[in-house]
Amino acid sequence: MTPRDRERREADRRAATRDAAARAEADEVYREILRRTPEHEIDPSNRRVREVCELLGDPQRAYRVVHLTGTNGKTSTSRMVERLLREHGLRTGRFTSPHLTRVNERIAIDGEPIDDATFVATYRDVLPYVEMVDARSAERGEPQLSFFEVFVVMAFAAFADAPVDVAVVEVGMGGSWDATNVADGDVAVITPVGMDHEQWLGDSVLDIAAVKAGIVKDGATLVLAEQSEDVEAVILQVAAERGARVVREGVDISVVDRQVAVGGQVLTLRGLGGVYADIFMPLHGAFQAQNALLALVAVEVLLTGGAALDGDVVGAAFDDASSPGRLEVVRSSPTVLVDGAHNPAGATAMVASLDEAFAFERLVGVVGVMADKDPEGILSVLEPELAEIVVTQAGTARAMPADELGQIAVEVFGEDRVHVVERLDAAVALAVERAESEVERGAGVLVTGSILLVAEARVLLGRP
Repeated sequence: MTPRDRERREADRRAATRDAAARAEADEVYREILRRTPEHEIDPSNRRVREVCELLGDPQRAYRVVHLTGTNGKTSTSRMVERLLREHGLRTGRFTSPHLTRVNERIAIDGEPIDDATFVATYRDVLPYVEMVDARSAERGEPQLSFFEVFVVMAFAAFADAPVDVAVVEVGMGGSWDATNVADGDVAVITPVGMDHEQWLGDSVLDIAAVKAGIVKDGATLVLAEQSEDVEAVILQVAAERGARVVREGVDISVVDRQVAVGGQVLTLRGLGGVYADIFMPLHGAFQAQNALLALVAVEVLLTGGAALDGDVVGAAFDDASSPGRLEVVRSSPTVLVDGAHNPAGATAMVASLDEAFAFERLVGVVGVMADKDPEGILSVLEPELAEIVVTQAGTARAMPADELGQIAVEVFGEDRVHVVERLDAAVALAVERAESEVERGAGVLVTGSILLVAEARVLLGRP
């Protein structure tokens, strides 16, 4: 070994030691934040986040913001908006939730999760101010900042420190009182609105739409996905009250054409600035085409006020689009797909895309849902597509117990088509066995029903 080789090996060893130490410290910070109120236990107010941001000098005002809400499609659309902005040479921040592998994913700069050292440094920077507001809240008899609220503060601070040109911010839940809504979006995007989180957002889709419309700020531009007539009316009323410009799918913009292609689809999109033809995107389904349209127009509005973007730049961005955990192939022989559909509307969109993009002869599902979701609705959508179902549960207290979900599945599928396996690894193994049991080709397994279940399945099957 030459002296240079020894130096390189020693440098690699020191770097590995530093990385391991930073990872351990980041994991400890994560455990510390986890001791706060979990993100699914909601106090519908963004007062605490607003107070911390004020103490920090309002970092969320240091860059332009694209703010996204809706019932389904928020994360995929957020990723597309960010990728388009980055392809145009801008520094980007992206805040999405939940994470699939490591919590750093929630806060991305220039398309990459912040590294462990930055994660720790950002937390240490904001912690004194978080603790000050925690103390104020306690004096008022109110809760301290929650897990999610701390991450929102960290994201805004990290983006200002980078600094980024534009932050793409996905709401955690709803809109008007969501922690992210202390930021003023230059552009608001509302994806399709349906029933979800009823205990927090309201018992009707109109109540939910009104809460989600709360992200539209005075004088902003709203890019609105096609909605039911009554939902659209609610959102348009809020936009009018705030003097917002509205760009509507199906009226001002549209997916003109969509052709299935190897590894994805080829799109023709009509934006505000013109028609963008022959755009390849390595994602499946009509819902992803809709997401692409919303993302494209949001970027048109932000960068040019609605004039055309460079077609080559747009094409390069979409060619590199990704949406982990959304109709994602994580294994072959047989094909194993994961999809984070966790409500009936999401399941419906997924099923339509399955039929279009994959030619399964026999598909077996591995399904687990959270206790606060609509299991009957989800299972009813899946039933015509699945030969059999293996019911399981994610490793969280929020998950509906597998035996309880299994009883519901029997009512939907019939007893002969239902298996109940609590452990995910055993559930996937059984699903593979059952999928291959009656066909030589065309067997598949679909893991779905919960983003947390999909996250565990991706790790189990070796996805980064």
